[in-house]
Amino acid sequence: MTDTMATLPDLVPPPVELPERVAALRAEVRAFLAEERAAGAWRPRADTWLSGWDERFTKELARRGWLGMTIPTEYGGHGRGALDRYVVTEELLAAGAPVAAHWVADRQIGPSLMRFGTEEQRQKFLPGIAAGEVYFGIGMSEPDSGSDLASVRSKADRVDGGWELTGTKVWTSGAHHAHAFFALVRTSPKEDGNRHAGLSQLIVDLKAPGVTIRPIPLLTGAHHFNEVVFDQVFIPDSMVLGEIGQGWHQVTSELAFERSGPERYLSTFPLLVALLGEISAQDLDAGRRRDLGGLVSRYWTLRRMSLAIAGALDAGQAPELAAAVVKDLGTRFENEVIDAARLLVSIPPDRGARQGGYARLLADAVLHAPGFTLRGGTNEILRGIVARGLGLR
Repeated sequence: MTDTMATLPDLVPPPVELPERVAALRAEVRAFLAEERAAGAWRPRADTWLSGWDERFTKELARRGWLGMTIPTEYGGHGRGALDRYVVTEELLAAGAPVAAHWVADRQIGPSLMRFGTEEQRQKFLPGIAAGEVYFGIGMSEPDSGSDLASVRSKADRVDGGWELTGTKVWTSGAHHAHAFFALVRTSPKEDGNRHAGLSQLIVDLKAPGVTIRPIPLLTGAHHFNEVVFDQVFIPDSMVLGEIGQGWHQVTSELAFERSGPERYLSTFPLLVALLGEISAQDLDAGRRRDLGGLVSRYWTLRRMSLAIAGALDAGQAPELAAAVVKDLGTRFENEVIDAARLLVSIPPDRGARQGGYARLLADAVLHAPGFTLRGGTNEILRGIVARGLGLR
């Protein structure tokens, strides 16, 4: 190993502890969620941050001040820190609550608008995001590009007063409900030796003429993935995000928000809670107890890493490499929860019918699992990013 080569601990920000002030906030969120479940407003599900679209629930969170928490008050937000928001999102995900309607807008669109957006763009979108009334998707991935974002082929040509956009985006969760998304597109040809040059981000109105949204159903029959096709869609200059040609820098900063949050390891957490409940009265052999203990310890490690990144984001940093580590390890953990649930507990069919919560959560998680590695970059791509950061390639 050379003197300049990084080590994995170098990539992860120093640990942080949640401030005492958020304990009351956590208790308040838990009480609200208990009331919602007692009223039968929704049932806990796996992977709800993408599949649980519930605009009523989103607006209720906004009414209580739990959306747009990090958005400044002058734009309709609450001017709180990333760690305050972390506590709220952690409780929502652990409960399996239906948070998909606001998730992308609150998680990454708001912070990106604060960092790169114009005053007009902030005034146009941020108050609606904080109110739970404006919903966004993500316009990064494309057919035949996978996680190689630099190979995107959607292009925008300069026209009078703006840009004319043609191309296709894929895996766009919630596009059939959302109002807009940030699209990473090519605004000038690739440069030899610099494939990241010539990329820009445009804010696309998903109801605009020339936009076609096609559903991609899941194995469950549920629909949140979509293909979005642009046919000469006009994007005014006022809807260019940041600077033309700086799209790669902007999108990698945005990915730090997308890859590092608690959703990267809590998608199957409701199943883990149900699993612990199912085996509490069972006698497990030493090997299975060890497997379960290892699973819980990995959860706490991931939580500590994710919290550290939230602390770095609170300090104005954008730890892209650490976020890639959390996303890779988190995706593996989500699948490990499913494997443990299938191996550690065997529910007879008649009991499974009576104890439908556990069986339903397990079936839900199994059918959603193929998508875990797709979103935010495949594990193979993320490991390449980390290896480059460590100086290994």
